[in-house]
Amino acid sequence: MPQIAEIGFHCVAMDQRGYGRTTSPEDGLPFDKVDLTQYTMTNLVRDLVCLVYKLGYTQVHCIIGHDFGGMSSAMAALMRPDIFLSTVQMSHPYKPPPPPAFGSDPVKKPVDIQAELAALNPPLKHYKYYNSTPPAASHWNNPEQGLETYLRGYFHLKSGYWAGNANTRPLTSWSGEALRNMPQYYIMPLNETFPEVICSNMAHEDVHKTEPWLTPQDLQVYVSEWSRTGFQGALNWYRAQTQSTPQSAKDLFLYAGKRIEVPVTFISGKRDWGNYQQPGAVEGYESEETVVRGCWRGKTLVEGAGHWVQQEKPEEVVEALSKFLDSL
Repeated sequence: MPQIAEIGFHCVAMDQRGYGRTTSPEDGLPFDKVDLTQYTMTNLVRDLVCLVYKLGYTQVHCIIGHDFGGMSSAMAALMRPDIFLSTVQMSHPYKPPPPPAFGSDPVKKPVDIQAELAALNPPLKHYKYYNSTPPAASHWNNPEQGLETYLRGYFHLKSGYWAGNANTRPLTSWSGEALRNMPQYYIMPLNETFPEVICSNMAHEDVHKTEPWLTPQDLQVYVSEWSRTGFQGALNWYRAQTQSTPQSAKDLFLYAGKRIEVPVTFISGKRDWGNYQQPGAVEGYESEETVVRGCWRGKTLVEGAGHWVQQEKPEEVVEALSKFLDSL
């Protein structure tokens, strides 16, 4: 942010709903009492619009988001291009809202990815669906290895330092057979918790490798905040996106067929499997059914970086952002 500010922009970072110092009416409620409509994309974009106005503005030159923030940055530009005049997604490519299906349409049976993964040998499960289950937050809150060790391992395994991220590649299809090629932090052993996955994969790793860009002091900020809030608010994002909670699909029918009509670019680490967990999403930017002609400004995949590209390779990210912002 300081480097982008030096170019001449006012930069604002926010804690999204369920994260950090942002509170929600759902905080502290039992799992089955949470109103997941609070986490649908229209409501999350509403949060962004309200923030812009609260800060005294009516337009944003560029909205930039990483991971779940990437989802929000894309949807904000899709829904309110009059406010968000350009957009950057990082490490989570945009996938447009699906069209509604009607009785006269050919019925295409949706893939039951959990069933396909569970039928494999060995049986597996998808991390998004695991994170949507009642015990997931307790597992994240109380990892056996301790929260600091757990989070250090989580950052390490999704970074460019981990050898398992050296051969990232597009997946052939949204199927259990294709997804089984992904690391265990995405496609988990059926009977393991997420902390157990992190523990087993970190058994022979050098935990100090990530310290140049995630110092012990910086890590302690994460540890302190997550210890204070717990993880359920953040995991509600997964719950609102999985098939067990159809509110989000209905929520986006309003934008079916709508295209991004502002300048957009995608930045990620070349060693980030997140680029490919939704087959065809990165390539979809090039389609005029997704982005209006002339608005797609290409992608930047940073050599050697994994999921935390802005922390692992900040200079390269600033260079890519500067190039994009200068083109506007």
